[in-house]
Amino acid sequence: MTVLEQHFPTKGWRTSTPEAQGLDSSALAALDAEFSLRQHGFVNSMLVVKNGYLVFERSYAHDTAPLSEGRGGLFDYHDPDWHPWYGTTDLHTLQSVTKSVTSALIGVAIERGSLPGVDLELLPFFDEFSLPDSDPRRAAITLRDALTMTTGIRWDESDSYTDPANLCAAMEQSEDWIQFVLDQPMAEAPGKTFFYNSGATILLSHIIHKATGMQADEFAAKHLYKPLGIERYFWKRTPTGLADTEGGLYLTPRDLAKIGLLYLRDGIWDEQRILPEGWVAESTSPLFSTESDGMPDRRYGYSWWLLPHSSARESWVIGAIGYGEQRLLILPDEDLLAVFTGWNIDLPGLNSQQLLERLLNAIGD
Repeated sequence: MTVLEQHFPTKGWRTSTPEAQGLDSSALAALDAEFSLRQHGFVNSMLVVKNGYLVFERSYAHDTAPLSEGRGGLFDYHDPDWHPWYGTTDLHTLQSVTKSVTSALIGVAIERGSLPGVDLELLPFFDEFSLPDSDPRRAAITLRDALTMTTGIRWDESDSYTDPANLCAAMEQSEDWIQFVLDQPMAEAPGKTFFYNSGATILLSHIIHKATGMQADEFAAKHLYKPLGIERYFWKRTPTGLADTEGGLYLTPRDLAKIGLLYLRDGIWDEQRILPEGWVAESTSPLFSTESDGMPDRRYGYSWWLLPHSSARESWVIGAIGYGEQRLLILPDEDLLAVFTGWNIDLPGLNSQQLLERLLNAIGD
């Protein structure tokens, strides 16, 4: 596709049939039927974009009331006032897909000159906070380490997110999330080993605020959402007023797809460069193995997952993945992206690799 042929859906998506864009509609319809019958738990939406055209879009009205019994509150995953929808709107929780959007915001801040790059040390941004020790390894943590979850901070998110033993859950119940993260001891030197750490991403919220003078949600609204034509969103704030960059963003599936298209178009939107030149390739490269955290088939970039392509191609599928089965899957080789939202917090559904296989079935040879 030439630059002249590209369309940017700032004011709305162009639509097409799957067949006109080289997809098999029957393969998509089969997955749609399974979601409609709730064969894969509580899936709320499915959307597919090919060659910049919206070719498939469905929503599913499942009753999630059985999953809505909890203590209540902004960060209670069972509270029907917050999950999976924001109130009575069509804004859907993205959970940890928020991390990938936050990674994009770091890129925007670099492009705009608010941050010099990813190699700057983090601790100077946190002078007003206390540290639990004088471990010299802590001073070596860089912005790149926070983006790649290789901070070296001891952190365990392996328990259920409804279990207080999960450090992310414990952080979300604390009064000061930044202090909670900084209070955790160092386990090793930064930049070496990937361990999934939502606390690392909340540090980015503070950095965006300090570097730009704006909260991350305000910065996003002005410098990311506005150019893309995203007008409606909700972003939770922590008890101290920081935007919850580790899991608090709500968007519509169509608007999340716009962020996916921005990455398919190398960070350019309608002739305007939003992300730095080379940022998309750098931030979605398979920089770190995730085997140490129990996911040997995946890699991790700047808060983006890289999933193995099932074909013979030596390439990766870019993934933004969130709790409850929120997914943005980007297939650069096929100029295709897909968005799935749901609320499978207590039910098994299709995992990202299985969804990818179903999408590849629609592409065929």
